[in-house]
Amino acid sequence: MSRDALLKVRPARPLVAPSILAADFATLGEECRAVMDAGADLLHLDVMDGHFVPNLTMGPDLCRSLRETLPDVLLDVHLMVTHPADFIRPFADAGADHVTVHLEAEGEPEALCAATHAAGLTAGLALNPPTDVEAILPHLDPFDLILVMSVNPGFAGQSFIPDVLEKTRVIAGRLRDDQRLEMDGGIDPRTAPDCRTAGCDLLVAASAIFKTEDYGAAIATLRGSVEAGTRSG
Repeated sequence: MSRDALLKVRPARPLVAPSILAADFATLGEECRAVMDAGADLLHLDVMDGHFVPNLTMGPDLCRSLRETLPDVLLDVHLMVTHPADFIRPFADAGADHVTVHLEAEGEPEALCAATHAAGLTAGLALNPPTDVEAILPHLDPFDLILVMSVNPGFAGQSFIPDVLEKTRVIAGRLRDDQRLEMDGGIDPRTAPDCRTAGCDLLVAASAIFKTEDYGAAIATLRGSVEAGTRSG
């Protein structure tokens, strides 16, 4: 499937997006190529501004470098920033395909969605664990993707918060076939099955992929493929 269609068509199997936050930045291009060759569907870029979350990570220049290195890979940019409107166009110009903003950030969700679409990207809306699910329900319709955070955003390697699965089930029942439901945070072989059962068709994983010796096996296990079951059995 082309990267243009990847988030617009309901996948036959759950998509897996390695979060490059857990990759070795000294060899980032090689690691990203390796996870894609191992069966990943897209790459997830966690952008943090040091204000919205207590960490500072990557910017448009890194996105641009990945686009040059991996021209056919869908780049899924997750803006954990206070002022997302300031970042949409720079990431679009840097080669991003998709941008997700946070319900809890500044700006009206519908206006941010419209700006993202106007920049030629698909648009996502994210919900943090403390935020009530009812807060996001009025804003679902224009977005291409809804992201449920299963950790408090800011750092890789956190433990999964099981309570978010009920939010996921509520949101899943309200999405159209052309909208994706993404889960991000603490996704590993133990938590991935519950995420899939709750309706997620796109799983983001950081350490559970990049900190393993076999990227292909890790991705297959998260996806819940028959091959993964055979390996583990």
